[in-house]
Amino acid sequence: MRGKILLVLGLGIGYVLGTRDGRARYNQMKNAALKVWNDPRVQEQVSAATEFVKENAPEVASAVSVNVKKIAERVEAARSVKPPTKRATTARKPSSTPASKKTTPSAPTSKPKK
Repeated sequence: MRGKILLVLGLGIGYVLGTRDGRARYNQMKNAALKVWNDPRVQEQVSAATEFVKENAPEVASAVSVNVKKIAERVEAARSVKPPTKRATTARKPSSTPASKKTTPSAPTSKPKK
């Protein structure tokens, strides 16, 4: 499935970059994206998001740091514990032939020597 998606994506990119019609479509999409990006309402939201990140970045960084340290301690503790040893079991091996189908041969099954 992933290969099919990559193939279609590659064909689309090849079309856009390789043909005049594709290049015109690319320029059309680029101009539309720039128009949306330069819209004052979008820029207001970008500014608000930037301010939010600037204000909360130190708190987020400290929370991530604390949690990473906790995880590192847990990993170190897990590494220091020895794995349990395997015990030998005395289980019976199952028969390759069910008991109901076992028969005794009437004649020897070995081949005669030449």
